Amino acid sequence: MADLSLAKAPRTTDRSYDFAAVVAQRWPAIATVVALLALWEIITVGFHVPSYMAPSPLDVVGAFHDNGQILWSNFLPTLGEALAGFFFGNLIAVMVAVLFVHSQTAERAFYPVAVFMHTIPIIALAPILVLLFGNGVTPKVIIAALICFFPTLVNMVRGLKAVSPAALDLMRVLSATPAEIFWKVRLQSSLPFLFAALKIAATTCVIGAIVAEWIGSSFGLGALIIEATYNFRSSLLYATVFVAALLAVLLFSAVSIAEARIIRWKSPAVS
Repeated sequence: MADLSLAKAPRTTDRSYDFAAVVAQRWPAIATVVALLALWEIITVGFHVPSYMAPSPLDVVGAFHDNGQILWSNFLPTLGEALAGFFFGNLIAVMVAVLFVHSQTAERAFYPVAVFMHTIPIIALAPILVLLFGNGVTPKVIIAALICFFPTLVNMVRGLKAVSPAALDLMRVLSATPAEIFWKVRLQSSLPFLFAALKIAATTCVIGAIVAEWIGSSFGLGALIIEATYNFRSSLLYATVFVAALLAVLLFSAVSIAEARIIRWKSPAVS
């Protein structure tokens, strides 16, 4: 029994140390958030700001309590649209990047098209997609996918090309096939670039889904933002914005955790 207790003791110490290290690392951000919330409360209460213009943090907390079911029912559609757009947008971007790396003709032909599509504002493209596909889920997913597509395409192309010439020469000397070169060299070198793009896409897919919901939708966080704005329900508006921001942060954190578990190294070419 004594041996078991001694064996378990270092684990508890390690966990306490890890928790303390995380708190020590994050305390400036936590303190800043608390200070901003306190300043917000002081300004709104001290200057008697009307709640329909700028509710206090306590009013926003009350909105979470009073409208929890409404927020949850609109959170789920936006979550589904953002995840679907994230998946399809990044999947297609990776496939196109692989095509570009293996075919310079395809890259010269379609890369300018991708750049042109990226220059079109999403807010201008959304009504067109709504006219083509209706007010259902499809245009929301397409817009979320489009907003994820270009950053991932650019980073993935760069990552697949960021291979040391010496490594390629070595693989050729070893008589490696093009498939082996791709899976063992190019893909490995592209992973840091890919995850850098996925972090961007994790937040922008939420933006794309919400923007799409602004155009003729009756569900989702975007539609709830419009409804709360037009009806001067500022507390609900702020609460909805916080939920949307929280969704983006959660997706970003999920990608960061996956990156930490998958990648144990980082290419020096990644800034």
